Amino acid sequence: MTKRIITTKDAPVPIGPYNQAVLVNENTLYTSGQIALDPITMELVLDDIKIETKQVMDNMKAVLLAADMTFENVIKASIFISDMTNFSQINEVYGSYFNEATAPARETVEVACLPKNVNVEISMTAIK
Repeated sequence: MTKRIITTKDAPVPIGPYNQAVLVNENTLYTSGQIALDPITMELVLDDIKIETKQVMDNMKAVLLAADMTFENVIKASIFISDMTNFSQINEVYGSYFNEATAPARETVEVACLPKNVNVEISMTAIK
């Protein structure tokens, strides 16, 4: 097994002992969860749930690109939200990044608290 750490300045630097993503055997990418941190300022983008979700997805896009992948390579996504009443707005933004016919498998889970008290965190698995 080969393991390569994926990093990019176009996504927020990790806020703990982890990496943005790990590429295994040059074909399977496991991303860490992304929250709505602006990669330049490292400030949270929490204006509203749609803008927050867009920042999360843009951060994820940057991590995928650093591994020479796109959202088309994603086979599984995990969405963690702090309030299920935000589901439809999060889903609307999330869905705009995928072709519905080839969208990945996914779960969405409401959790008690997320890092830095954000409203949404998303992680993905992708393959080449």
